[in-house]
Amino acid sequence: MGFFDKLKSAFSRTTASLSHEIKRIVSRSPRLTAENLGELEAALLRADLGYAMTQQILGAARTAFESQGRSGMDFIEVAAAEVTRSLGDVSPALRQQPADLTVVSVVGVNGTGKTTTSAKLAHRMIQRGEPAMLAACDTFRAAAIQQLKLWGERLNVPVISGADQADPASVAHDAISAALSREVRWLFVDTAGRLHTKNNLMAELQKVHRVMGKRLPGAPHEVLLVLDGSTGLNALNQAREFHKAVALTGLVITKLDGTSKGGAVVAIQKELGIPVKFIGVGEQPEDLQPFDAREFADALFEAR
Repeated sequence: MGFFDKLKSAFSRTTASLSHEIKRIVSRSPRLTAENLGELEAALLRADLGYAMTQQILGAARTAFESQGRSGMDFIEVAAAEVTRSLGDVSPALRQQPADLTVVSVVGVNGTGKTTTSAKLAHRMIQRGEPAMLAACDTFRAAAIQQLKLWGERLNVPVISGADQADPASVAHDAISAALSREVRWLFVDTAGRLHTKNNLMAELQKVHRVMGKRLPGAPHEVLLVLDGSTGLNALNQAREFHKAVALTGLVITKLDGTSKGGAVVAIQKELGIPVKFIGVGEQPEDLQPFDAREFADALFEAR
């Protein structure tokens, strides 16, 4: 199954109701009326596209209707085009330091898939012929260290770890030192899951980043927030608070397989302007793929 087909499968619960509802509404009348616009608005909001994106789509539909008439306007095509435009054409590639170590901090709340994502990203770089390492900086949850080591063994990625309850900033410092000495190109730092509402935990994350920067100026070069796609717009609050604390550079959306809340990806990017870099639609390493705005929008609306 190709990645586009996996996306369509992942969004089946969203698109089955969304595309059907849109077609039902627009087929009833040759005109865009206040009534059917209101119904279209409700359908888009139910798909977790958010208010701003919903209004952008409706505005574009009105403009298309005024210029082309009902017969020349396909609402689903208009919606997919607006989502693609909103998500932008920013490259999902991680920003690599030329001829030097690139440090990527992977952050998020518990249960979003940070550890798995860190391992899959490291594996992706190794597959490209670029040596990578992992840092187990979730030191407060013993299972997290073991989980990362198991992923490291499975994917043949070296893992730097400390003792249980060790200072995560110290582990990050040592991991950068090890990565520099081994001349690897990538270090992915698996940080502890933390609630975005806990100021003390967010302050600890800031400390980890400061220590990284002292050991290697400019580090971390990327800060990726991992969000559970099944949580819908609840993920937006997480993104807001993490972005305030550590200046996110990208988003990774996991667990899109089986979710009915795919539209939340659009709402988050629309409000915060943080590019979606990778999305996950399965458990296998290759199921974490670079984000493609057009494919995402087409799959969301069943545009092709």
